[in-house]
Amino acid sequence: MVRGARVAEAPRNCGSITAVPDVEKITIIEGPPPTFEIVGDGWLLGLAEGAAPSQVAVCRLRTLNGPALVERCYRAWRDGQAMHLEYRSDDGLTQQAPVVAARWTHLDEGHVLTLWVRIDIDDVEVDIDFDEDEDEPDDAGFDLTS
Repeated sequence: MVRGARVAEAPRNCGSITAVPDVEKITIIEGPPPTFEIVGDGWLLGLAEGAAPSQVAVCRLRTLNGPALVERCYRAWRDGQAMHLEYRSDDGLTQQAPVVAARWTHLDEGHVLTLWVRIDIDDVEVDIDFDEDEDEPDDAGFDLTS
């Protein structure tokens, strides 16, 4: 989509604006905010390059039509447009993250859309989760001297 904009009577040495491209986006309309997992795969290194330090993260979303959403991404990239993921953060504010890769998979419950997005390093929060297995014995009686 192209939204038209014109500059009336621009001076000769100034350019004129003929078209401003819309930003394509995939919007999450219901459910909790997406969970982003930082990834360090080698093929993603070139996708994280830019003027500001960033990191590539992956998120997985349930959708009704994964192939159509991936096709929208491909069309936007082919036409030189950016694709963004629009979502609400935990505090209810609308956020956007540039999508750098997309893929869909089919499960029995429906389609899952996997998006790799670029996020600013300053926005990364580290959440350390220790999974404790209830079946493992308690180490309270462990003797370090033996």
